Amino acid sequence: MSRNRRRLFFSAAARGGVWLMAAIALLPLALVLLHTVTNGLPAALSINFYTHVERPVGIPGAGVSHALMGTLVMVGIASLLAIPVGVVGGIHLIEYGGGQLPRGIRLAADVLVGTPSIAVGLFVYAIAVAPFHHFSALSGAIALAVLMLPIVLRTTESAIGLVSNGIREAGLALGLPRWRVALQLILPAAAPGVVTGCLLAVARAAGETAPLLFTSFGNRFFNLDPTRAMSALPLIVYHDALTPYEDLVRQAWGAALLLVALTLFTNVLSRLALRRQIALAGGQ
Repeated sequence: MSRNRRRLFFSAAARGGVWLMAAIALLPLALVLLHTVTNGLPAALSINFYTHVERPVGIPGAGVSHALMGTLVMVGIASLLAIPVGVVGGIHLIEYGGGQLPRGIRLAADVLVGTPSIAVGLFVYAIAVAPFHHFSALSGAIALAVLMLPIVLRTTESAIGLVSNGIREAGLALGLPRWRVALQLILPAAAPGVVTGCLLAVARAAGETAPLLFTSFGNRFFNLDPTRAMSALPLIVYHDALTPYEDLVRQAWGAALLLVALTLFTNVLSRLALRRQIALAGGQ
C-alpha cells in the first residue's frame, strides 16, 4: 500500500512539475499578449483605424488602411512567387530525392530558414533596389518570398512523406506516370500538411520588418501599385513606436495588435490543417 502511495505521490508531483514548466513557458507570451491588447485595443476599436491613412501629428482620425493593404499586397505577391516553387520543389525532393543535389537543396533550405531576415533584405536591396535606384513593393515581395520558400519546401516534403506508399503503388500499378501520381494522387492526400506549411510561411512573412526597410521602404499614402514604395503593418509599428507623439505610439500599438491577430488567425488555421493531416495519416 505504501508503495502505491509513493507511486501516486511521484506521479502527482511529476504532473504538477509539467504543468508548472508549461505555465512558466507560457507566461512571457501571455504578458506580451496582455500588454499588446491593453495598449492596442483603444486604437483598434475605432473604425477610422481601418479606413483612413496616416495623418499629421495632432489631427485625429489617423488609420493604417494603407499599411494593411500593403501587407496584403506584398504577402500576396510573395505567396505567388514562393508557394508554387516550394510545393513543386518539395514534391521533387520526396519523389526524386536521391543523389547529392537533393541533399544539397535540403541543406540550403535549412540554412536559409535560419538566416537573419535583415541579411535577406540587404541581398534583395543589392539586386532589386540599388541597380534601379528605386524602392518598391515588388522588391519587398521578393525578399518575403525568399524567406517563405524554404519553409514551404521543407513542410511540403514532410507532408508528402506522411502519405502512405500504398497510394503511390496503386497509381503506378494502374500505369500512370510518376509525375501524374505525384500531382493527382499524392499531393491531394497531403494537401492539409502542404496548406499548413504555406500558412506558416505566410505568417512569418506578414510579421517581417527588416527586409522591408531596405526594399519597400514605406509610404504614408494609400497605394496599390507594386512598382512604387508601399507601407506595411510591421513598418508602422517600427516607425511610429519610436516617436515621442502619443497619437503615433497608440497607432503603433493598434497596428501591433492587428498584426498579432492576423498571425494568430493564420497559425490557428495551420494547426487545424495539420490536425486533419495527422488524422488522415492515422486512418491510412
